[in-house]
Amino acid sequence: MKTYPLECVDLLRRARVAFKAGRTIKESFRLAQLDALVRMLEEHECDFVDALGRDLHKPRFETVVSELILVKNEALYAINNLKKWMQPQHVERNLSTSLDECLVISEPLGVVFIMGTWCSPVQMCLVPLVGAIAAGNCAIISPSEYTTHTAELLHRLTPSYLDNECFHVILASTNDLPEVVELKFDHVFFTGNREDGNKIAQVAARTLTPVTLVLGGKNPCYVDQHCDISTTTQRIAWARFHNAGQSLVAPDYILCHTELKARFVQALKCCLMQFYGSDPRESRSFGRMVNLEIFNKTKDILWRSGKVAVGGQVIEGEKYIAPTILTEVAESDSIMQQDVFGPVLPVLTVDNVDEAIAFINRHEKPLCVYAYSSNSKVCSRNSELQTIGSFCSNDSILQSLMVALPFGGVGKASGIGSYHGRYSFDTFSHKKSCLLRSTHLECVTYLRYPPYEERNLSLMTWASTLSQRSQGWCQIL
Repeated sequence: MKTYPLECVDLLRRARVAFKAGRTIKESFRLAQLDALVRMLEEHECDFVDALGRDLHKPRFETVVSELILVKNEALYAINNLKKWMQPQHVERNLSTSLDECLVISEPLGVVFIMGTWCSPVQMCLVPLVGAIAAGNCAIISPSEYTTHTAELLHRLTPSYLDNECFHVILASTNDLPEVVELKFDHVFFTGNREDGNKIAQVAARTLTPVTLVLGGKNPCYVDQHCDISTTTQRIAWARFHNAGQSLVAPDYILCHTELKARFVQALKCCLMQFYGSDPRESRSFGRMVNLEIFNKTKDILWRSGKVAVGGQVIEGEKYIAPTILTEVAESDSIMQQDVFGPVLPVLTVDNVDEAIAFINRHEKPLCVYAYSSNSKVCSRNSELQTIGSFCSNDSILQSLMVALPFGGVGKASGIGSYHGRYSFDTFSHKKSCLLRSTHLECVTYLRYPPYEERNLSLMTWASTLSQRSQGWCQIL
């Protein structure tokens, strides 16, 4: 199944007509659509579990917790807060606006285009959609072609739950997406790798279409000599190896204190045994690579980097790569130069937190940084890092899932913009400035009108000088 360009043109036209007719403006409409989205996930939980099982061999537990519950939490949070978000925000008055009203009103942008990645194909499509709906937009959604069964399920279910004129799901290949973006949307939201994100941004720039990009990257994780090693290894192993390591936000490499390395690697080995048994291939809790392209890329990187301490087994026919720990990894190794979407975790060593910070700062700005230490001062040192997307101490990934925290990257390596909760609403809104003035101060404001008199200029300059000491505004105006 595929949505062809002419179909996309028609879907965009229908969405524009619906938006211009004011279909999405009312709070009641937005609430109804968000409620329908929740019902779709609840009533078809088994279908989503089956689809993700086919696409990624994803365990039911991971599908429910990291995909379905996450989207439902976002939708319910938006439902509970929508009235407050939609209310005009009053701006502080000064002397010149004491009889006026200054407001910031959140308006929907129009028709937005949301492109999800295959790592979390439900979450990455529907969490941004929650924000787009809450803000009053129409939307066209493009799930990843890599997760075929999930994409087709969204394509089939969405018309049965969401408004058929305002919301559409298309089935397009990655190569087709730039052509779709050229149709000129009011906002483009993309999650995925840097190469595809750069192409989307360049196409959008030609029509001055604003973009939000949530990209992959190298997410460093510092493990201090003073940490609870048992808890640390469990949390890192869970974050790196769930969904067979196919994640934008998992720890990408470990910067382990030299004194701790041997114990850390041994603890990781024990942890993997506890999680997946002696043969992870037989475990019902461990997934598979999404396709042979990603499998082969990960396998090649694995075999050209460091030394295998744990794991390393690969079976092409099953797209299986065992949970793997690499040691003796050099900064110049292949795995440190490329984004890795697979169950491989390289461990490098540093002598202290200063060396870890210097190492991270030598590289491009990451989407996530993690630090594990029982010393609060070590964790607080993240303030010395260059600008980063997000930070979490003594755990991993959770900061990217919380509805109350903004999540997104910074710069060409990890992205532009943020989302989740209120921040998704703001991403898909235009902040309109409104000044509702009265005519009662015309006896003063006439000073600005021609013909210009030196006396009037002197009075306005004097008033401006006074205002610089208070509210920074020419009160005479």
